[in-house]
Amino acid sequence: MSDLRALFGIEHPIVLGPFGGLSSVPLTAAVSDAGGLGSFGLYGYDGDRIRQTGAELRAATSRPFALNIWVPTGDEVVPNAQHMIFAQALQPFYDAVGVEMPARPEHYIPSHEEQLEAIWDVAPAVLSVVFGVPSGEVVEEAHRRGIRVVGTATTVAEAVALAEGGVDAIVATGFEAGGHRVSFVRPAEDSLVGTVALVPQVVDAVDVPVIAAGGIADHRGVAAAFALGAEAVQVGTAFLVTAESAVNDAHRQAIRRTPADGTVLTKAMSGRLARGVRNRAVRAIEASGTIAPFPMQNWLTGRFRTAAGQQELGELQSLWMGQAAPLARSGTAAEAFAELVAGVPVE
Repeated sequence: MSDLRALFGIEHPIVLGPFGGLSSVPLTAAVSDAGGLGSFGLYGYDGDRIRQTGAELRAATSRPFALNIWVPTGDEVVPNAQHMIFAQALQPFYDAVGVEMPARPEHYIPSHEEQLEAIWDVAPAVLSVVFGVPSGEVVEEAHRRGIRVVGTATTVAEAVALAEGGVDAIVATGFEAGGHRVSFVRPAEDSLVGTVALVPQVVDAVDVPVIAAGGIADHRGVAAAFALGAEAVQVGTAFLVTAESAVNDAHRQAIRRTPADGTVLTKAMSGRLARGVRNRAVRAIEASGTIAPFPMQNWLTGRFRTAAGQQELGELQSLWMGQAAPLARSGTAAEAFAELVAGVPVE
């Protein structure tokens, strides 16, 4: 058993990517039950919702799981007078799904402190973070409670900063990965390193286990990640198409039909760079040149994206996916997991 498997209390070095807004209890539990580390993304969850989600996960699986949060970067905007200006720019999308233009809320996202207090109550096996280095106090409190801490890096410099910050393992995520580019040392646009180049350099630069992510969707990608020195892989898109996933059929169909060169990096939906399909909404918002800063843009587009998801309007959703989307196969989470495990080297 590798150090990382012993560290997390899992049987197989397969980690489910945490999907902010797309995580589901059934999928997280299925990956954990299969012997991997199921993960649940808590972006936008307040304390009560985190505790409720934790209770649901405890009821669904007795195995270890991870909870994931975003580290504040300090540049997050709060509701202000510009809210309505940016909301008006999105009026056609509100009209398309039949929702009213949203009024300015008290806040766009819950506080970091509120989320952490709830996470301590849930006491997951692992706390994973993106967009920064967790504070020394957070790492210390997690370890005091028996919780392992995992950071996420898009460059070697970020990996070194995370290791110096005391994390237990590091996800090295290449630009092939779907969803947000979680860079924090330099702008995401200046931190686009591919998985094959990134993983071995991170392995050489830090003394904690490295988890490879980005462009891994079948046993071949897993085998390659281990050849590069990783001790585990984190997989997102391949699990998004499974039966237990929270995505709707429009999103599943988009994953099936999007070629490797069919995704783009865009700030249109959230105000931060992320990889997904350039659908009608992305094209129109990019063409308008009016994109609010994060998290205002994410909150504003979320008002129509939620309705679009309920109506199966894929052209108005955030169709996040990685460049390995063509390798994803429909089926159950257990079947996807078995395919990935087949690439793990036999000890």
